[in-house]
Amino acid sequence: MTAIRILSLTVLCCALAACTSATANIGPASASLVSGSLAITAIDGGVRIEGDLGGLSPNGANAIHVHERGDCSAADASSAGGHFNPGGMPHGQAGAGPHHLGDMNNLRANAEGVAHVDIRLPGVTLGSGAANDVLGRAIVVHANADDYRSQPAGNAGARVGCGVIDVAR
Repeated sequence: MTAIRILSLTVLCCALAACTSATANIGPASASLVSGSLAITAIDGGVRIEGDLGGLSPNGANAIHVHERGDCSAADASSAGGHFNPGGMPHGQAGAGPHHLGDMNNLRANAEGVAHVDIRLPGVTLGSGAANDVLGRAIVVHANADDYRSQPAGNAGARVGCGVIDVAR
């Protein structure tokens, strides 16, 4: 019961004033070995996402997106829904014309299959409760690179990692 009260109080605090930090612990999906921890920090005009993800294909490229639901319970992470897109925009490349708010540029893994993540995601908030709030949504890593053109999701392949953006504790 105490844990529920603390969690409720944390959520209430974020609702009253936007959170400044959150985490997403990425776990494997679709029988992959992808895992890692991402720190999400509120910055002027958006959020910064930082951390390391392992279990990727060595020297490969993988798509990464914020998805609409904070639910990674399905084995293939389909429970996370589609890309976070409160503005109803077409899928595209971040910083290069119209795109979903959850669209981010591809990750690049090193020879050991580890990608260092340092992404600035503009136009979103953290814990504001507004339509563009990413708190409580999922970050999904895909098996392939995003082509930035194919609708609705960039032909990025299977979902190989998923984690819910949650208040940093």
